[in-house]
Amino acid sequence: MTHKIAILGASGYTGAELVRLIAEHPNMEIVALAAERKAGMTMAQVFPHLRHMNLPDLCKISEIDFSRIDLCFCALPHKTSQEVISALPKDLKIIDLSADFRLTDPDEYEKWYGNPHTALEQQEEAVYGLTEFYRDEIQGARLVAGTGCNAATGQYVLRPLVSAGVIDLDDIVLDLKCAVSGAGRSLKENLLHAELSEGTNAYAVGGIHRHLGEFDQEFSKLAGRTVHVQFTPHLIPANRGILATTYVKGDPNSIYETLAKAYADEPFIQMLPMGETPSTHHVRGSNFCHIGVVADRIERRAIVIAALDNLTKGSSGQALQNANLMLGEIETRGLMMAPLFP
Repeated sequence: MTHKIAILGASGYTGAELVRLIAEHPNMEIVALAAERKAGMTMAQVFPHLRHMNLPDLCKISEIDFSRIDLCFCALPHKTSQEVISALPKDLKIIDLSADFRLTDPDEYEKWYGNPHTALEQQEEAVYGLTEFYRDEIQGARLVAGTGCNAATGQYVLRPLVSAGVIDLDDIVLDLKCAVSGAGRSLKENLLHAELSEGTNAYAVGGIHRHLGEFDQEFSKLAGRTVHVQFTPHLIPANRGILATTYVKGDPNSIYETLAKAYADEPFIQMLPMGETPSTHHVRGSNFCHIGVVADRIERRAIVIAALDNLTKGSSGQALQNANLMLGEIETRGLMMAPLFP
């Protein structure tokens, strides 16, 4: 069976990444690509690296016949996504890559994103899209909310440790480096080459980064009490990749064993040998996440480092992984490509 796929917001980085991945999927066909401001253009005009593919021209969302669509990826900006999704057919399977349905509490959404949620009915049915931990719920879901790329990386490190109680929950420091594509494709002055290259900087410092809402929600739910991590993201002059360095208090060997056991059967989460550290170079363009554990020189402290591609495992690859589950496909189908190196 060939599943008919639509992508809304196809002119952004995550939209292009979805096209790249789905094009290699044997049981999916892209039949509609929407981009409001670029409607009428070809994907080759917007993304020349996709010119070899036989793709439909970009159109407006209103021009799509959703009755012939099996699953829709929504790669639209925050706030826009909830407005669009609330107007789509109620039986349409949807994966949203924005932040609009990640937080289950409408008050928390308003706190972190600055405006009231306008699609509360859809928010109530949305399933959080961190595949390895919500697999069963995703399989039967109609609407899946993809995680933030930073939030996914931090959770791959910390979720098993929080669940197992092998670290001090009041002493977690997460230092994260994120490539520039995580900020999207819109023109921003601080992302100009002259502003960004040959340097790096911290941003959203002091607990104001929006992905903290996801950390608070997920870690507190796991622990049965409030858990707040100390989190500082940094923008690095690279196109793809996230490197999350996490400082935790606990026995390093127990930490390693807990993570190794949690991910023993996970096809996309790779535990490195004890003492080895990952690199964004080794996951680039893939759906893999590499995790390493190093014992700190300070007794009963450990450094846990994760690397993934923010556009693939952190967003579009995760979305395709979830789509496979929702459509009854093998979860890994279309996603086992090796990373690009160098």
